[in-house]
Amino acid sequence: MGSGIAQAVAQAGYRVRVRDLTTGDLERGRKAIETTLEGAIQRGKLTREKAVEVLSRIHFTTSLDEALAGTRLVIEAVFEEEKVKRPLFEEVVAKVPSDVVVVTNTSSLAVGRLFEGLAAPERFAGLHFFYPAAINRLVEVVGAPGTSAATLEALTRFSYQLRKIPIQVRDSAGFCVNRFFVPFLNEATRLYEEGLADIPTIDRTANELLGTKLGPFALMNATGIPIAFHSLASLERAFGPAYRASTALQRQFEARQPWNLQETRASSGGPSRSEEVRDRFLGLILGISTRLVEEGVATPEETDRGAVVGLRWSRGPFALLNERGLSRALELVESYASRWSGHFPVSEDLRARARRGDPQWPLSQVRIRREGPLAWVELDRPEVLNALNSRLLRELEQKVQQAGEDPEVRVVILRGSSNVFAAGADISEMAGKSTGEGRDFTFLGQRVAWAIQRSFKPVLAMVEGYALGGGLELALAADFILAAEGTVLGLPEVTLGIHPGFGGTQRLVRLVGPARTKLLVTSGTRIRAEEAAQWGLVARVYPPEELLSRTREIALQIAGAAPLAVRWSREIIDLGGDVDLPTALRLEGESASHTFGTQDQKEGMRAFLERRPPKFQGL
Repeated sequence: MGSGIAQAVAQAGYRVRVRDLTTGDLERGRKAIETTLEGAIQRGKLTREKAVEVLSRIHFTTSLDEALAGTRLVIEAVFEEEKVKRPLFEEVVAKVPSDVVVVTNTSSLAVGRLFEGLAAPERFAGLHFFYPAAINRLVEVVGAPGTSAATLEALTRFSYQLRKIPIQVRDSAGFCVNRFFVPFLNEATRLYEEGLADIPTIDRTANELLGTKLGPFALMNATGIPIAFHSLASLERAFGPAYRASTALQRQFEARQPWNLQETRASSGGPSRSEEVRDRFLGLILGISTRLVEEGVATPEETDRGAVVGLRWSRGPFALLNERGLSRALELVESYASRWSGHFPVSEDLRARARRGDPQWPLSQVRIRREGPLAWVELDRPEVLNALNSRLLRELEQKVQQAGEDPEVRVVILRGSSNVFAAGADISEMAGKSTGEGRDFTFLGQRVAWAIQRSFKPVLAMVEGYALGGGLELALAADFILAAEGTVLGLPEVTLGIHPGFGGTQRLVRLVGPARTKLLVTSGTRIRAEEAAQWGLVARVYPPEELLSRTREIALQIAGAAPLAVRWSREIIDLGGDVDLPTALRLEGESASHTFGTQDQKEGMRAFLERRPPKFQGL
């Protein structure tokens, strides 16, 4: 894991120091990295020159002092034993400044316990990479009891810079993904031990259910049986006998032998009992997943993302639950729980939703987060670069309207939940659409863009990474765009056989004129934020690390102004662009005169004369 993490960080452009106890250990780590890089070269994922560059960023040493000198982030990846990890952290903390972030890559130990009593607890956290760390895109960002929000935010953004997909989870045994995945592996061995089905049947049934290529036995052979066995020990300590390793798994661990994937022995039923195998898997997976969400370990969306990204399942637990309906899901979970005499608690939330007759467990692709007078509306499909599908667009329309109607909100900020705003519409959804379906999708996008532009509250688009196609069209509907340096913007629809339909051609021409609009639209040319700012397409450009704070600063400045004056001035600016100058001036004058009849005008001018900050009420 350590070599894989080092490679992932170096590939993202960072300089890395790897420390191990002996030169032999370091050489094995270097060889592991070289082997992985060579594999990437052979698959055409990496050039040889790039591989040499990546390796040149990694320095190997047996000296802890040399490794820590000047570092900003320490990632531990030693044995999964507290008695090994804890002394190392004590040594590290004594050698680095208190603002250096220190994280553990543990997959099963309590993060808070590892750092308990150490100075500056706000900078400690878990950063759980999934195997193989150089390739697997999932990272669990684990907050311990003392971890600060700033540390979690920094680690989340760092993970995105590594081209990973992070999910924030609470410090709990197994965190999110291993909480249901490791018991799933164990359940496969129980099914085999009980003679319900043979190994090929169990693997095949799991593959059909989860859309995977490797079944649980094949996976254990690939990743190592000891990993599953030791992880279950931690889970059993935390959650009881339902998580205990099966006798079959313990026997295989002690024998140090892989599973025989061709083993066809089963005491009864054989392959014909695959339906019972599937239901047992579902009862376990749905039961654990709904419980961990109820406990606040992760959200349903993060749980599904963890399964899809980290485990490569075609659908996450809550998508599987919704396919079957809540009533059937509850039956499966209660049936499984009945095997454990109270040691496998059933989610009360699942019971309540099923009894109410809820058709689905709600899953969102757009998040809304309040921060004082600000509402952050975040596109949340980072695993596909926030690609816009119909479901996301409908949710976005609803969330923008919700924020605009909230009397406590003064400014709405539209952004991506990751370091990408939106890479365009979801091609996998659009590819099969007929003319009529394409029309419906197009006018849905226009409706959402119009909801953004006509919101009662100012809408700022905070754009980074990519804003392409429909993503840029939504950003154009905001009052203005604030972008990170290097952000790529464009309308490449013509390269797909279509053209912009969410309002991009019409809003863009009003900002940059016909010539530049035709250049971008008819050629699919992409431009960077710096050039877009020169054109007037982007209002301001900031370094990536400053974009969030600068956006918040501007939003708060607008939030502190008189709400009615802000709203009416936005309307006049938009209306004035569509009429001749005398008419526009008349509209402006009439609107400005009406501000003199507001309580905000009296409060603003009184506060100015009294040399105090105004307290605007929007009246």
